[in-house]
Amino acid sequence: MIDCFRLQRAAALTGTCLLALALMGCDGGNGNFDTASQIGPDPVLPEPSAEIMPDLKVAEVVGWKDGQSPTVPDGLTVTVYAKDLVSPRMVRPLPNGDVLVVQSRAPEGKPKARPKDFIREWIMAVAKGDTGPSKESNLITLLRDTNRDGKVDERKDLLKNLNSPFGVVWHDGTLYVAAADAILAYPYQLGQTEITAPPKELAPLPGGPINHHWTKDLALSPDGRFLYASVGSNSNAGERGLEAEKGRAAIWQVDRATGASRLFASGLRNPNGLSFHPETGALWTVVNERDELGPDLVPDYLTSVQEGGFYGWPWSYYGNHVDERVHPPRPEMVQKAIKPDYALSSHVAALGLTFSMNSSLPEPYRNGAFIGEHGSWNRKAFNGYKVVYVPFENGKPAGKAQDVVTGFLVGDQARGRPVGVAIDGTGALLIADDAGNTVWRVAAANAAAPRSQ
Repeated sequence: MIDCFRLQRAAALTGTCLLALALMGCDGGNGNFDTASQIGPDPVLPEPSAEIMPDLKVAEVVGWKDGQSPTVPDGLTVTVYAKDLVSPRMVRPLPNGDVLVVQSRAPEGKPKARPKDFIREWIMAVAKGDTGPSKESNLITLLRDTNRDGKVDERKDLLKNLNSPFGVVWHDGTLYVAAADAILAYPYQLGQTEITAPPKELAPLPGGPINHHWTKDLALSPDGRFLYASVGSNSNAGERGLEAEKGRAAIWQVDRATGASRLFASGLRNPNGLSFHPETGALWTVVNERDELGPDLVPDYLTSVQEGGFYGWPWSYYGNHVDERVHPPRPEMVQKAIKPDYALSSHVAALGLTFSMNSSLPEPYRNGAFIGEHGSWNRKAFNGYKVVYVPFENGKPAGKAQDVVTGFLVGDQARGRPVGVAIDGTGALLIADDAGNTVWRVAAANAAAPRSQ
């Protein structure tokens, strides 16, 4: 855990001279609030509390020692799929069974307009384990399990020196990569182990110089015509001014053939994990909500995304709960805000989402969604740091989220932090662990022979 002494030293080193500001986060507490009361369609929402600096408790990243692995329930088994990666964020299985893993770091050069920006940047570096010498990242690596035995036989870097990539989609001879400021299209045939052709810029995306929430995810529409790209906000709650938020806190629809783009949905503070429900065809996402309203506000959430829908940010949260910090107020926007489908509780930092309908996992996990929760840094009691499963019925969440993959957090130390999740070609669950620099594979403990492609 980061203690107050270390925050004092960080404040001094960054030259902010705001030791008192940093220490404000060392005195708070979460009381006896039950985070389970914020899981489901109707979360408990306590009264907001003003915070100049949120509560701080950041897990020290220690990594995985030999023989250590996450914990899964009876009936499942977890193994290393790939290790010695550098900040793996997303995993994307390809139709031929190969798997792409996106490794990336945040763009450099983000301006720091406020003293607390320096402190926050340092906290985020510690939370990700990025305090030592930097190894090469910002690349996309191909992982190949030739005989489908759950072990990678071949590993090749397809692309290097990218601008903070995150989302990736393959369709019809083209690999689409969502970098920090654009969607790039690379000619790529399944089975190739290198990409040498330069990319075409399919569509620009809102980028720097601020690019506060830089991760841009991608999803392909069921008919293959459109790409959907997520773009997070440029601030916590609009404090940089609405001019800085143009085109952000939104999901964009991009015509795959022409690159023409339009705003599909808005008011989503930091959406990621874009996924289409395999039965209904509806687009779903997980969203990181705002901070500095107290340790138990605002719940991150899972929701379907309506075309033209507005989901509240920055003027309101979880429907029409007004954020009084945002000026000027816009009551007409609050009135139209759509309430999300399913809360995940506050500050779990949900980043990954995949549906399980095509998996070979045991029956209890075959009709729902897996969600990668990266974990909190702004509560006195940790929240997240696990992969959960939300059961579905008739295309909607039905029941409480269940902890499925845990053990990333032990005491005040993080062995890893889950981000992207996906179902591979054998029907197993893959998990990108960006702090543990590993991709994990979760399968049925008594799995039969792997499925053919």
